[in-house]
Amino acid sequence: MLITDEEVAVAAAQAGAAVVRAMYGSSLEHFPKDAEHTAGELAGDFATAADIKAESAILGVIRAARPGDAVTGEESGSTGSAGAQRMWLVDPLCGTRNYAVRNMLVSVNVALRAGSDVTAAASADPFSGEVFWTDGRHAYVHRDGVDERLVPSSDSGLVDVNLDPPFPNEPVFRAARLLADRGFAERFHPRVVSTTLAVAWVAAGRRAAYVTDGHLEDSVHFAAGIALCRAAGCIVTGIHGQPLHTGTGGLVAAADQHTHAALLALIAAQSPPV
Repeated sequence: MLITDEEVAVAAAQAGAAVVRAMYGSSLEHFPKDAEHTAGELAGDFATAADIKAESAILGVIRAARPGDAVTGEESGSTGSAGAQRMWLVDPLCGTRNYAVRNMLVSVNVALRAGSDVTAAASADPFSGEVFWTDGRHAYVHRDGVDERLVPSSDSGLVDVNLDPPFPNEPVFRAARLLADRGFAERFHPRVVSTTLAVAWVAAGRRAAYVTDGHLEDSVHFAAGIALCRAAGCIVTGIHGQPLHTGTGGLVAAADQHTHAALLALIAAQSPPV
């Protein structure tokens, strides 16, 4: 019996991950998305049969355990009151394009927003079997039946940069320009894995930081990873150091203050002189 919200989040993410793992490598039908009727998607995006089946498995867990809660799913959209105090944010397969070409860099994300805060979340790696999860206070990775506390670290120097559109702050900021900045190359090692599993990796000490543009409030893609980073003690702000989900938006999630400050300085250098 699922008692706590974090248990629901973990069980739901595991249910979706089981589907993603089982369907990997099969011939998958692609379904074009209508950007106006999906959770923040772009024209030209697509889902696969695995996305849809995984979301169905996730929603089955949530609805059985929390039938009164609202849900926003990447594929099925929103159910329940738009102003609900409790809203589950579901991304059944983050990295669909990776998955469609048999690349295992994907994640399954489930988060609960209660009021203005994400109070429980899980991000599952279907292929390693790991589930990164938080109760809103602390963050852990569950593997082989054991929960281990997440400890951020910048030792790797690896910074994941999201290069996918939209780019609402162009031309003042463009994430891709970080990769060509000499100062960035002197201090960091860029990575582009094209899945928000990399946000969870910041919380776990496997990435020094993650950077993306975009307006991410109630994002089915980013809510779980952001919650993990916050609970693990990472420095999490918008792209100009402002409180998250305010002003220009974006995300800089860094393992420590020094890494965060260095990335903000590189981002500020993109702005044209006044």
